[in-house]
Amino acid sequence: MAATHQRLAASAAADLADVRERTLALVAPLSDADVETAHSALMSPLVWDLAHIAAYEDLWLVSRHGGADLLQPELAAMYDAFETPRAVRGDLPLLDRSQALAYLAEVRERSLQVLAERGPGNGELVELVLRHELQHTETMLQAIELHRLLPGPAIAADPRPAAPGGHTGLESVEVPAGACTLGAGRFGFSYDNERPRHRVELPAFRIGRTPVTNATWLTFAEGGGYERREWWSDEGWSWKEDYDITHPGGWARGPAGWLQWRIDGWAPLDPDEPVVHVSWFEADAFARAHGARLPSEAEWEKAATWDQRTGRARRHPWGDEPPCPRRANLGQTGLGPHPAGSHPEGASPYGALGMLGDVWEWTAGDFHGYDGFVAHPYREYSEVFFGTDYKVLRGGSWASRERATTATMRNWDLPLRRQIFSGVRLAWDA
Repeated sequence: MAATHQRLAASAAADLADVRERTLALVAPLSDADVETAHSALMSPLVWDLAHIAAYEDLWLVSRHGGADLLQPELAAMYDAFETPRAVRGDLPLLDRSQALAYLAEVRERSLQVLAERGPGNGELVELVLRHELQHTETMLQAIELHRLLPGPAIAADPRPAAPGGHTGLESVEVPAGACTLGAGRFGFSYDNERPRHRVELPAFRIGRTPVTNATWLTFAEGGGYERREWWSDEGWSWKEDYDITHPGGWARGPAGWLQWRIDGWAPLDPDEPVVHVSWFEADAFARAHGARLPSEAEWEKAATWDQRTGRARRHPWGDEPPCPRRANLGQTGLGPHPAGSHPEGASPYGALGMLGDVWEWTAGDFHGYDGFVAHPYREYSEVFFGTDYKVLRGGSWASRERATTATMRNWDLPLRRQIFSGVRLAWDA
C-alpha cells in the first residue's frame, strides 16, 4: 500500500511539473511590462493568469484535498475568475511578475507536501488542477497572439506537414440517420457540462470533411461576404457595422497580398490552413452564403465519434489511442493551424478530418446543460453561463493540450468573440 501511495504521488507530481514547465515557457521570453500590463479589457494581464493558477491550485489541491489553510487568503477574491471579470483585472493591485512566480512556487511546495502525505486520492482534484492550468496556457496564448507580444513562447515547434491539397472546407462527408450516444460516461474525469451520457436520434446530414480554409474565406471576403446584408443575422450585422469588421481577426492587406499575424509574427496568408479568429456571427453568415449551416452539437459529436459498425462512441475520432502528432495538431507545438487535411490518421468514423486540434469549431447551439445536468464540483464552472448568451465550440485548437482536449468537451464564448482560436466546419441537411 505504501509503495502504491508513493508511486501515485510521484506520478501526480511529475504531471504537475510537466504542465508548469510549459506555463513558464510561455512568459519566459516576454518583458516584465508585457507580462504585467493590461493590454485590453478583453484579456487578463498575463501576470493575473499566473497568480490565478496558483490560487486555484492552493484552493483545490492544498486546501480542499489537503485540509490546510490557504497560503494567502487575502488574495482569494482578486484571483477568483468569477468574482473579478477580465474587464476589471487591470485595475487591481495585482502581484507583479516576480511575486506571482514566487506565489506559484510556494503553492507548488505545499501541493507536493500534500501529495506526499495524503497521496492524490481518487485523482479527481489533481486532474481538475492540471486541466485548469492547461486551459489557462491556451488563454495566455490567445492574449500573447492578440496583443502581438514578441518574442513568441519558448516552445520547440514540430515539423510542419506539407499541404495535402484538395481541401477547401466545402467538401462534405455523409453521416447516416440513426441513434447515437453523446457525452461523457460515468467514469474518468470530465467536466459537469459533458454529462450525463445520453442517446439521441438524428436524421442523416452532411458535415464538412475539413474546417473551412483561408482560401475559401478569402473568396467570401473579397466577394462581398461582409457587405451582403441578407447573409447576416440582425445582431451579427449590427456587430459587424459597429466594429467595421471586413475580414477575420489578425488579417491585414500587405503590398504583396494578404498577411496573417501568428504567434511568432507576420506571415503570408496560407491558403490551405483553416481560417482562424472568426466570430460565431461571421461563421453563421459564411454558412448562409454557401447554402449551409453550422452543425448542431449533437451532429458535431456524432460525426466525430460515433462508430456505426460497433455501435459505440470512440474516445477520439480515430479510436481509443491517445492523441499524437500523426493524428492531430494539438499540444501548442504547431504554433498555429496546420494545412487542412494534414492528419489523415486522425479521421473520424465517417472520414471527417481535423475534428480535434487546429481550430475550435463553432456550433449552432446555445450553451445549456444536458438533461439531468448536475453542477460539479462548483456551480460557477458551467451553470452560471447557461442560457442564450453563449455559443458552443468543439474540438480544441493547436493551442489546446492533449490531456485537456476530448471529443465530448464543450467550450463556450460570446458570439462576437474572436480572440479564441476559432474556425468553422459547415453542415448541410442530407
